[in-house]
Amino acid sequence: MPLTDLDKDLLQRLLAKKPGSWNDFVDRYLSLIYHAIHHTAHLRSARLTPEDVEDIASEVLVQLITADYKALREFKGSASLGTYLTVIARRICVHEITRRQQVRESIRKGETKAVAVDEADDPAAAKAMDKLEDVEALLRRLKGREREIVRLFYLEGRTYEEISTDLDIPVNSIGAVLSRARAKLRELSKSYPGGIPAYRPRQSKTKVKPVKPAKPKPGSAGPPAG
Repeated sequence: MPLTDLDKDLLQRLLAKKPGSWNDFVDRYLSLIYHAIHHTAHLRSARLTPEDVEDIASEVLVQLITADYKALREFKGSASLGTYLTVIARRICVHEITRRQQVRESIRKGETKAVAVDEADDPAAAKAMDKLEDVEALLRRLKGREREIVRLFYLEGRTYEEISTDLDIPVNSIGAVLSRARAKLRELSKSYPGGIPAYRPRQSKTKVKPVKPAKPKPGSAGPPAG
């Protein structure tokens, strides 16, 4: 679904910092952000208090306005704004759920120092601000099982275990697939520093010759007179 005129106007007003634009944005999309948080928590079987949900929603909003609305300025409109915001909210939620679980476990063990989430230790804690358009561009260049693994991990925030169950594949094979996909994305980014263009399948170079009308045989009747 492409960017609607309503969202395009809202984004333009927001990035231009027009009075009231942020309130309009929050009124339009806060319920979607809450829904994405609840859905992500459900997928990960994580129990969030109402306070947790509010804190994570606030973190999503903070990330959106950080660095002069960097995340929103990077939105190119190849998908709907709602889809873009849902992906961002899911990723931040996954990261926050992981961080909070580790903090609670640390407290339970009596540890007092702060706990930092290491994304290498928790592969589901994907970076919150990866460009959605780049991931989508990569997906259009992948096929089959590889494409589905990348989609589940990057767009739905699934864990390795969840992907393994959904696709019926060994959990230890998922990391290698994602590593190859990230390498492809890095190569694409180097080739297109201004942004990865939409993928278009190559057109066949075989030219189809026009069919010439058959010449009438000698002695045969021509076309009837008009």
